Amino acid sequence: MPEESNLHAQWHQLSVEDVFTQLNSSPAGLSAAEVAKRQKEAGPNRVSSVRGTPAWLKLLRQFHQPLVYIMLIAVGVTASLGEWVDAAVIAAIVLANAIVGFLQETKAETAIDALAKMVVTETTVRRGDNKQRVPSESLVAGDVVLLQSGDRVPTDLRLIEVRSLHADESTLTGESLPAAKQRDVLPSDTDLADRTNLAFAGTFITSGQAEGVVCLIGDQTETGRIAGLIASAVELSTPLTKKIARFSQLVLWIILGLAALTFAVGVARGEKPAGMFMAAVALAVGAIPEGLPAAVTIVLAIGVSRMAKRQAIIRKLPAVETLGSTTIICTDKTGTLTENQMTVQEVFAGSRLFTITGSGYEPQGEIKLDANIVKLEQQPALAECLRAGLLCNDSQLLLKDGRHAVQGDPTEAALIVAAEKAGLKQKATHEESPRVDMIPFESAHMFRATLNEDDDERVIYQVGALERLLDRCKDALSDDGLSTIAIDKVAVMQRADAMATHGLRVLAMTRRQVDKAHDKLDHSHVATDLTFLGLQGMIDPPRAAAVAAIANFVKAGIAVKMITGDHLITARAIAAQIGLKADTAISGSDLKKISDEDLPETAERTTVFARVAPEQKLRLVKALQSRGHVVAMTGDGVNDAPALKQADIGVAMGHSGTDVAKGAAAMILTDDNFASIEAAVEEGRGVYDNITKFIVWIIPTNLGESLILLSAILFGLPLPLVPLQLLWINLTDTVLGLSLAFEPKEGDVMSRPPRPTKQPMMPLALVVRSGLVSSIMVACGLGLFLWELRMEKASLAEARTVAVNVLVMIQVLYLLNCRSLSHSAFSIGFFTNRWIIFGSVTMIAAQMLFTYAPLFNTLFHSAPISSAAWLRITASAMLVFLTVEFEKWLRFRRE
Repeated sequence: MPEESNLHAQWHQLSVEDVFTQLNSSPAGLSAAEVAKRQKEAGPNRVSSVRGTPAWLKLLRQFHQPLVYIMLIAVGVTASLGEWVDAAVIAAIVLANAIVGFLQETKAETAIDALAKMVVTETTVRRGDNKQRVPSESLVAGDVVLLQSGDRVPTDLRLIEVRSLHADESTLTGESLPAAKQRDVLPSDTDLADRTNLAFAGTFITSGQAEGVVCLIGDQTETGRIAGLIASAVELSTPLTKKIARFSQLVLWIILGLAALTFAVGVARGEKPAGMFMAAVALAVGAIPEGLPAAVTIVLAIGVSRMAKRQAIIRKLPAVETLGSTTIICTDKTGTLTENQMTVQEVFAGSRLFTITGSGYEPQGEIKLDANIVKLEQQPALAECLRAGLLCNDSQLLLKDGRHAVQGDPTEAALIVAAEKAGLKQKATHEESPRVDMIPFESAHMFRATLNEDDDERVIYQVGALERLLDRCKDALSDDGLSTIAIDKVAVMQRADAMATHGLRVLAMTRRQVDKAHDKLDHSHVATDLTFLGLQGMIDPPRAAAVAAIANFVKAGIAVKMITGDHLITARAIAAQIGLKADTAISGSDLKKISDEDLPETAERTTVFARVAPEQKLRLVKALQSRGHVVAMTGDGVNDAPALKQADIGVAMGHSGTDVAKGAAAMILTDDNFASIEAAVEEGRGVYDNITKFIVWIIPTNLGESLILLSAILFGLPLPLVPLQLLWINLTDTVLGLSLAFEPKEGDVMSRPPRPTKQPMMPLALVVRSGLVSSIMVACGLGLFLWELRMEKASLAEARTVAVNVLVMIQVLYLLNCRSLSHSAFSIGFFTNRWIIFGSVTMIAAQMLFTYAPLFNTLFHSAPISSAAWLRITASAMLVFLTVEFEKWLRFRRE
């Protein structure tokens, strides 16, 4: 696990004076000469980029697969036979497969480039005691940077002067609320998200002003460290590519073994070596599943198309199937499981607790008291509490592209939305009670206050932390909104604690009425004699669709784990609301104490991880993978990117996700909806099913072709098939088999547990079925070949034509068996896959040409056959079909 450098760790624990001493700088800033010197020594303030893989090498890598090696052998074999057309067709299949894979995966890794773009901006600095605007790339350690609301922090800073500064660090730390900043020294073991005296590169200032001294630049910044984590994350092969590779190697050795056996047996029986070499070549050609790479690519491409319609964009083809193999989903909280929009859910006013429906920044919802909808004019205490939150507020709610968005602080936006749901309009309320003066929020005081006009008097409204305001209150507003009553501070604290246990952030509202002559506001005016108005409790609410999706994942045997940078109490509250086990939770500080040896077991049994740093997310993903899990990681922030890349499949949010997260992910959700992952998993399982169906179909049919030749040689019989006829079968049956790529998902795909990662492409039951089908093919093909020669006195060409048609018709009917590996072919609907009909009709039509067209008779050494022969051929195919259906019934009846 990449460790934090000593340079990076020290700045928050040093005083401002010590920082300037270490950096050899001062509040006046550096001189121009010193800046130039340091720029030459340290280089520009930007994150280093890593050179990508050349396009030509990416293309060549598409051929670096055992199955493709088999295909290239097939090209060489057919070319050696002088069959240039067939060789060209197989070569075209290989090339098309490589091009599709190259085009799908050729998007260069953009994560580190996006990180560099994040920090390229202009900033205000003080150099030589003069303010100036400079590119952020020109910053050096020791520069003094001036920040204000709306700025993007250009590099990592140690804050030296702070005035009500808040920074949005959600993409870096996962904290949904803007972080209040200060300049005081912090303990050395303070977690990243709690280092409030630092400002980090790439984060945004939401309010206030500050000055900071540059302590780290470029790759040394927190953003730069994350770039290093992304670069160090290993590109994993997917479950599909691993299984296809193992399967292809097995097929390769079986084919070579059978070909060698054919050659050896034939020579041992006295046959000419040249003839036996051609027979071995014919066997190899028959056994090679040349349609498999194309089928895998097409099935995956169809999966990509289907997922795109369900809001999931795939950047890497094998990622489609990986979703279907997923055993654990590690998800970020902020913006993924939640709306990333603070929402007031409870208001305590006039000794009553009100609930507010709706979520996010859309001002749509209802105010309820004991489940009954209330009107604001009937609840004057509630109205005054909401009014305080609206007036003591500098943020704005804007309508952009049909959606409401906040300009300013998310907490203040939540107060605005709550008031508007009750019918109070921000603009009208401010016009009725214009602001005279204000005290801005400062972390040292934990409140803000405004002085507003109100008819014949002026009113001070105050919003802030309850522990700072409660002791200043002398009374509380009564239910009627006109008189005051004695305040029960114990009851107020109990109510606040109850709200906090639900994960709500609680703010107190107070007021003080003053005379008209009062035109200035300072801290002495809000120190005593306040009237308590109420509490507003808010939270970043969970997405409604996420709750249902998690329940469905549980049914599908997939574990969901929340990994967030937010506080443990908040994380537990959200986990409980969305159906996760909130009692199994651990914080980042505790996670640091767990050894690498013990972490996998802890990671597997724990559901919620809070206050987690970027490298800890990466560490958790690796720990789960070490236990054999296929891990999907979702996220939208810069802090998620290393884990997104390390995971078996990284899932980024398309709308709220950073470019960094999108660049590191294999899949992007265009609607930012966690529930879309469920749809993607369903499609992924369907993809794997269809690939398995194709393999279960092609292996026994190709093996049957080869075993017919081997059997004939073993028994000293004429060859039932010649190489050209085998090529004909293999090239035409590819069209037939590819129709399985379009097979719809079966209805029970999401009620099965995830496939074991060590389960082979063909489990034992399917291997047995394949052996059964191959045996019947050999018996029927060789049996009817001999029947035609000996009983019907047919020519060798006619007998071989019968053998070819036996194999093809068995392939056609066995294809119907393979539409479902567990359910009856009669139960899935004949017309649910029209490509099956098209492929079957095309195959039969091709066989008619092969059998009766003179040109084809000449090219492929075939001959017309009788109707009686067709009856025997059809009976053989029906025997295979009914045998497989009976085997399915027996096996799944027992299960």
